[in-house]
Amino acid sequence: MRLEAITWERLTDALAEEAAGRTAQDGSPWLRVGIDAAPAARPGELAGRLAEALRLRGRFVQKSGTYGFLRPASLRLEYGRHDPDAYYGEWFDRQALWREVFNPLEPGGSGRILPDLWDPERDRATRSPYVSLPPGGVLVLHGPLLLGHWFPFDLTVHLGLSEGALRRRTEEGERWTLPAFERYETEVAPREVADVVVRADDPRRPAWGGIGAHGGA
Repeated sequence: MRLEAITWERLTDALAEEAAGRTAQDGSPWLRVGIDAAPAARPGELAGRLAEALRLRGRFVQKSGTYGFLRPASLRLEYGRHDPDAYYGEWFDRQALWREVFNPLEPGGSGRILPDLWDPERDRATRSPYVSLPPGGVLVLHGPLLLGHWFPFDLTVHLGLSEGALRRRTEEGERWTLPAFERYETEVAPREVADVVVRADDPRRPAWGGIGAHGGA
């Protein structure tokens, strides 16, 4: 995929225009956008920018992160605190994401979703209230390892880092997760399956490719 240099501001506007002009692939009245990236690439920041840009375009937006859907410590840490295979397959409660986020946004669903479920600091349920998305509302879900699970996203964005950049920008105490992202690259190939790919090795100078990237924005 050919990548072109872009600013974060122009990237945000281009993604907002792309999302605002889309309809759900399955006929749902809600749009579901996934921002996929390792924590070092700060997917929550782009998700926040996109959510604000969509609100300025008159859309109701719920921004949520997968770290609000971690499994309890007794389950995700069963094999120790630094097991990359457990991080890859056991840390995130994907069944809860289906139940509390995606199923309510299917055609005929209630639109009533849970923005987060689990507080990893206190290791207990957050007890957050449900949020009702009106028709035309947009879910922006951000986090690592999002692709390859059949989540019904209508637009996917992958913030990619080269191996060297991922290592440099990952905090020392979190580098034990790096083999999980190597496995993700091999098994899921997010750069190939995402609608839009953003190279973020230099956080000041992103580059992008995919839908709308060439001649459209």
